[in-house]
Amino acid sequence: MRTGEPVAQVMTGHPEDVRSLFSADPALAPSTAGESPLRPILGPDSVLTAIGDRHIRQRKLLLPHFHGDSIARYVEAIEVAAEREIESWPLNEAFPVAPRMQAITLDVIMAGIFGIEGKPSSGTAEHRLRAATKRLVDLTTRPGGQLIELMNARRAEPIGLARPLLRMLERPIDLLIEQRRQADDLDERRDILSMLLQARTEEGAAPTSEEVRAELLTLILAGHETTANSLAWAWERLTRNPAAHERLLDAVRTDTDADAVIEQTIVETMRSRPVVPLTGRRVTVPWQLGPYAIPAGTGILISILLVHHREDLYPEPFEFRPERWEGRKPGTYEWLPFGGGIRRCLGASLAMAEQRVVLATMARRLDIAFDEPAPEPALHRNVTMIPRRGARIIVRSRR
Repeated sequence: MRTGEPVAQVMTGHPEDVRSLFSADPALAPSTAGESPLRPILGPDSVLTAIGDRHIRQRKLLLPHFHGDSIARYVEAIEVAAEREIESWPLNEAFPVAPRMQAITLDVIMAGIFGIEGKPSSGTAEHRLRAATKRLVDLTTRPGGQLIELMNARRAEPIGLARPLLRMLERPIDLLIEQRRQADDLDERRDILSMLLQARTEEGAAPTSEEVRAELLTLILAGHETTANSLAWAWERLTRNPAAHERLLDAVRTDTDADAVIEQTIVETMRSRPVVPLTGRRVTVPWQLGPYAIPAGTGILISILLVHHREDLYPEPFEFRPERWEGRKPGTYEWLPFGGGIRRCLGASLAMAEQRVVLATMARRLDIAFDEPAPEPALHRNVTMIPRRGARIIVRSRR
């Protein structure tokens, strides 16, 4: 399918096309991340927007903090954040759960990046950064915020109101970087900020504050909001699909195949409502997509949403059926919520761990219902697809 873009661009939703692009030499099919709408915010050198050697170097630096023992250390923080958050939720009153999920995931990512346990004290740089992040995310759901995004599309640097909004985040980050540089125990700390400040290039050069800030911005913004909205979609889907909801509750509350049912519920949510619905490559050589010859220089959009709703892969693809994953693992080129290839989301393991803990905690502690039966349509915000009304729920009782 051809898009309406002024530059050469096509779209595919076929797993074999996905395989050819994700497994290709990155020099032949580099990511279109450098053209991302997030570039004016994150700059060209963050792990999300960089391509080529820069991306690989940054990825190797950050990846250990999102795998193995590091994930195990996060789990306790996730449990504490989830229990603390749900205690404050109102009973028998509709409210959007997406911002509440963001509060949990923001606490977790702040703990991992800065070593902050719990909510930071009022007046600190950490507290100002947390508040600014919430304000910025909230603004992007409003018409004014979407207009600012449109004005900044395809720009290398932010313009207009985007600049002062970005400074709300940059100022507290810069202060935290400076404070950490002067810390006496820097070489003993294991949080991501301390690790970045101690990193050196092959030539022995230390990262600049601007480079460190770009990575921190990426991890804060991309590292909490996508996971939060995936959890919000889970409850939007569960409350409107009683069989799936009851299956989850029974498993969690009786501890009968609970881990498997939780995993299936998460995987099915991310299949039916992928938070990031598109990814892309721009081929540098002529490319073959099935019967179609694609000229060099063409941008190829991979529609994750289309792949996830193929009838040949997923019978009754528009039905929410977590049980379809019984005895089945997600296919590398058929289930794509984290992208793929060398660009696969480096926070995928953390995102899955957060969803397991939060989903189980909510299912065990809360009786949840929808506020109205109609499904929530998707709202497209920047590169994400989120519940239009924030996944409104009603908590009937708290266990």
